[in-house]
Amino acid sequence: MEIGGLGLLAEKHLLIVEGGDLIADAVRLALERAGVIIVGPASSVEIGLALLEIARIDGAIMDIRIEAETVFPLVERLQDARIPFVFAISHADADVATPYGGYRLSESPAALAEIARALFGPPEDAG
Repeated sequence: MEIGGLGLLAEKHLLIVEGGDLIADAVRLALERAGVIIVGPASSVEIGLALLEIARIDGAIMDIRIEAETVFPLVERLQDARIPFVFAISHADADVATPYGGYRLSESPAALAEIARALFGPPEDAG
């Protein structure tokens, strides 16, 4: 049985931008089982920008910080290209003021479905 929204990930090329072990093996396997083609992981903003130029990217899951730098230059390029993205928060990033929000990345189907809906689901009604 499919968790609502998880099917949205099928055949999507997701850029993974992380500075360490944000995407654990269990999460990577769960994404692949959902049909995701993983691009990366990019271990720096520079590598993420390069992958954006040469690879098909349908969406991105990023750590907010990679070592001492934030990924905001990459965020700007993704926004310019209208590529959806989410921040995966695996540690204390609460001090990063951002209007973008974030998700705790987990191999749980419900957590991945929530991320899938954020990336590829219909826009929420702005009211």
